[in-house]
Amino acid sequence: MSSVVDWLRTSTPGLLVLCGIAIAVLLFVIIKIKLEPFIALLIVGLGLALAAGLPVSQIVGTAIKSGDSILETGFGGILGHIAVIIGLGTVLGAILERSGGAQALTARLLGVFGERGAPIAMGLLGLIFGIPVFFDIGIFVLAPLVYVAARQGGKSLVLYAMPMLAGLSMTHAFLPPHPGPVALGGLLEVNLGWLILMGFVCGIPGFIAAGLLWGSYIGKRVIVEVPEDFVNDADAGTTGTGTGSDQDGPHVSGGTAVTTARPRVTTPPSVGTIGAIIAVPLILILGATFGTILLDEGRLLQVLTFFGTPAVALLIAVLIAFYVLGIRRGSTVQELSTLTGESLRPVGMLLLVVGAGAFFGKVISATGIGTALADTMSAAGLPIIVLAYIISCALRIAQGSATVAIVTTGGIVGPLVAAQDYSQVAVALIAMSIAAGSIILSHVNDGGFWIIAKFFNMTVKQTLQTWTVLETVLSVVSFAVAGVLFAIIA
Repeated sequence: MSSVVDWLRTSTPGLLVLCGIAIAVLLFVIIKIKLEPFIALLIVGLGLALAAGLPVSQIVGTAIKSGDSILETGFGGILGHIAVIIGLGTVLGAILERSGGAQALTARLLGVFGERGAPIAMGLLGLIFGIPVFFDIGIFVLAPLVYVAARQGGKSLVLYAMPMLAGLSMTHAFLPPHPGPVALGGLLEVNLGWLILMGFVCGIPGFIAAGLLWGSYIGKRVIVEVPEDFVNDADAGTTGTGTGSDQDGPHVSGGTAVTTARPRVTTPPSVGTIGAIIAVPLILILGATFGTILLDEGRLLQVLTFFGTPAVALLIAVLIAFYVLGIRRGSTVQELSTLTGESLRPVGMLLLVVGAGAFFGKVISATGIGTALADTMSAAGLPIIVLAYIISCALRIAQGSATVAIVTTGGIVGPLVAAQDYSQVAVALIAMSIAAGSIILSHVNDGGFWIIAKFFNMTVKQTLQTWTVLETVLSVVSFAVAGVLFAIIA
C-alpha cells in the first residue's frame, strides 16, 4: 500500500493520476451531487493536498499563524487582484444599464444600418453594451430591443438575436473588466492591457464568424416568431432581472430568469456620452500598458501607471458615470448608493468561486502536478496553448460553468506558464485560449442555455441548432486566431 502511495506522490504518472482523480471528483460533486462550485473546489483542493502528502502546516498553516498557508495565499492572492476590478465594473455596468444607454445605442445603430442592416446593428449593440455589462444582465436589457427590431423587420427572431448574443458572449469571455479575463490576469500574471488588446484581436474574428455569418445563415433557416406578450413588454419598455447565466457572469449555478417591468427611460443619454464612458477605462489601461513599453522612467510614466491601474481607471469611469448619468440627470447620492448595493449583491459567490479555483491551482502547483504535466506535455510535443484550450473545453462541456472551467484551467496551466520565459503578449494569448475553451458547446447543463431558450422563444432543439453552434464557432475561430498568433510570437 505504501508503495502505491509513494508512486502517486513522487512519480510523474502517479501525480497525473492524482490530478485526473481530483478533476473527476470535482466534476462528480458539481454535476451529480449539485454541490456549489465554491464548496466543491474547496473540498477537492484540500483532499488533493492531503492525498499528495503536503504538510498540514503548508496547507492551512498553524493555530497561531496561517497567513503563509496555501489556503490563504491561494484565495488572497487572486481576490486581491480581481475583487476591486469586478466590483467597479459591475457598478459601471449597472449605471449604464439603468440610464437607458441601451435605448440610445439601439436607436443610433438602427438609424445608421437601416432595416436591412438591423442584424448587424444588433450585433454591434451587444458588442458595445457588453463591454461593461454582465452577459445575463445584457440579455435582460437588450432582449426587448431585439423583439422590436424583429417585429419591425418581419423576419425570424433568431436573425436578430444571434448577432446580439455573439457580441455579449465575445466581450464577456475575452475582455476585462469581466470576471473571466480578470481572473486569468491574476492566475497567469498578465497585464490587463494586453488582455484587452488580445481580447479584441482574437474575439472580433470570432464575433464576425459566429454572430454575423452564422447568425445570418441560421436566422433564415430556424424561424421563430416574436410572442405577443414579449412584444407588449418591449413596447412598454421592460427589461428583466434574474439569475442563472454562467457565461462568466455573476451567477455560477444554473437557474431561471423572469422578466419584470421597469419604466422606460424617456430621455436616454447620447450615444457619444455612453461611448466615452465605456472608453475611459480602456484608454487609461492601454495608456499605461504602452507607456511601460515606450517611455523611460519619469513623471509621465508614473502618471500613466497610476491612472492606468485597472482599479483606478474603473473608479474614474464610475465617478464620471455617477455624475453624468446620475446626479446631472436628477439622481440623488442615496439613489446611486442603493443602485450600487443592488448591483454588487450577486458578485459575492462569483468571487468565492474564483478564490476557490485559485486555491485549487495553488495546490496543483505545490504538489508538483504542474511540473509533471509540463514534462508529459513536452514529451508529447503538445504546445501549451493547445493544452490550455483542450482542458478548458473539456471542463466547460462536462460541467457547464465557464467560471469553473476558467479558474480550474488557469490553476492547472499557471505553473507551466510561469516556468517558461513567455512574453506578456504570449501569455495573454494563452489566456485567450482558455477563455475560448470556456464558452464552447453551451448545452443543457449551462444556465445561460435556458435563459436564451426562454427569452428568445426557442425549443431545446432550436437552441442547440442556433446558440450552441454559435458558441462553438466563436470558441473555435477565436482560438484559431490565438493559436496562429502564438505560433508567430512565441
